[in-house]
Amino acid sequence: VLSRAHRLTRGSDYKHVVRRGTRSAAPHTVTHVIAASGEGVRFGFIVGRNVGGAVVRNTVRRRLKAASLELLPLMGEGRDVVIRALPAAADADFATLRREVERGLRRGLDRIAA
Repeated sequence: VLSRAHRLTRGSDYKHVVRRGTRSAAPHTVTHVIAASGEGVRFGFIVGRNVGGAVVRNTVRRRLKAASLELLPLMGEGRDVVIRALPAAADADFATLRREVERGLRRGLDRIAA
């Protein structure tokens, strides 16, 4: 479970990352990454109703959180990340979502560094 220090909690933070961050799209997810002024890394997840019912949405959200927790050491310091699940994520297994999250994070970090 991601600790509170590693979560985006305010709507304005989500909005800032989605509007100003680098965007990396994949078949099941869209990942937005931005350099942040704070220490550490914060993640936010958007899983809309178009993904499925409540049970499906929560399953997808838990899988995305678990993948993000595994990839936390990859991130370095001072990053905010928002991962949006697309409707196809409802049928994706954990390994597929983890690969997409990792690829999206790597692309976002490369674009920030450039």
